[in-house]
Amino acid sequence: MNIVYEKRTDKSLNEAIEALEENLKENSFGVLWQLNFKDKLAEKGLDLKDDFVVLEVCNPKQAKEVLEKNSHIGYVLPCKMVVRTEDGQTYVGMTSPEKLISLFDDSELTEIAKDVEQALEKAVLASI
Repeated sequence: MNIVYEKRTDKSLNEAIEALEENLKENSFGVLWQLNFKDKLAEKGLDLKDDFVVLEVCNPKQAKEVLEKNSHIGYVLPCKMVVRTEDGQTYVGMTSPEKLISLFDDSELTEIAKDVEQALEKAVLASI
């Protein structure tokens, strides 16, 4: 897999966000924070053509496990999920936890990240 995993959906931006949040919860992940870059940039007088919403998500048990093994993993936590629009289409995706964690060169942590990634991919697919 590339560093980005992304799927197109026929849902609106808000419908896709709601579906993603529900499916994340079903996979033991919570949304810690959400930011719509289009709205934030508009506050600064800048126009972004399409919506780009970042959701920072976390499975507390797995986060605790990896942080206890290597506190530097905190530099890539929480996991980032994105719901965005482009040319009237909506996309749901994420950066690859496995690819990011593999940069720390610890096979045990990479295995945990692989499990995280599978759960997040499942949430994305169920959301589209």
